[in-house]
Amino acid sequence: MHIPDGFIDAKTAIAAAALSAAGVGLALRQARRHMPRKNVPLMGLAAAFIFAAQMLNFPVGAGTSGHLIGAVLASVLLGPAAAVIVMTAVLSVQCLLFADGGVSALGANIFNMAVMGSIGGYGIYAAVHRFCGGARGRLLAAAFASWCSTVLASICCAGELACSGTVPWGAGFPAMAGVHMVIGLGEALITAMVIAAVDRSGFQTRENDQAVPAGHYGEILTFGPLIALGLALFVSPFASPWPDGLEKVAAMLGFEHKAAAQPVLASPFADYRIPGVTSAPAATAFAGAVGTVVVFLLSLLLARTLSPVSAERRPAAQG
Repeated sequence: MHIPDGFIDAKTAIAAAALSAAGVGLALRQARRHMPRKNVPLMGLAAAFIFAAQMLNFPVGAGTSGHLIGAVLASVLLGPAAAVIVMTAVLSVQCLLFADGGVSALGANIFNMAVMGSIGGYGIYAAVHRFCGGARGRLLAAAFASWCSTVLASICCAGELACSGTVPWGAGFPAMAGVHMVIGLGEALITAMVIAAVDRSGFQTRENDQAVPAGHYGEILTFGPLIALGLALFVSPFASPWPDGLEKVAAMLGFEHKAAAQPVLASPFADYRIPGVTSAPAATAFAGAVGTVVVFLLSLLLARTLSPVSAERRPAAQG
């Protein structure tokens, strides 16, 4: 669902960027005030996993593929503010290093997947979980919210395309929503499986603050990044080559030619390729590994920058 350069016009791109800036700014403010210290390494881990998982396109039929967005997954585990920050880091690295989404459309992609996906998805999760308590209710709420967030992001994308005159709303809305209703089933399944695995591990999450042995905490933070790297190195080369939902809709409705022939900004590893590496699977694997490490370090740096304020204020408030 990464919008490339050329699909949306300047006025829509500017409006989306302004909304994204407001959403990310609010998330940074909330994280600075309330983010627990334990979330510092977890934000890096979540970003690395989501980046790697987004490379794993899965087939959904009719020559179309989809991939995890991960906004609700991050929101449930870390809270919506931290999720917005994590998703923004992932989308920015994808755009600037790998040309996955256009630079001119970065604000729109952040608004659709990071802001609306995280905040809107978490709102749905919280509402459903309020009525469906317990561990099973938590998984059901997370799965449903993940599906909703995928469809919500696709509707926002359709609106941006319509505002830009790229495709009429009457054609773009049903096409985008329809294909992403199917893709959202994969999002829901992956999100529920990951959250179930985290819950079974006894690891601390946003809603599960019981004490966890330091050694167990260290194991998660050690093996988590290794799992993300493993996905990028050994699984991503086997991802489905079929077009994703937006690409399929663009081809179906005849506006794929509007994608800019040359990106606004040249990316060093465009299309997840490494210069000089002739093997496409190897290039994808190494590019994915580079991206996984970069988003891990970037999110970790952001979290560490935000953490000291919350750490200083909490004791004062308790006193």
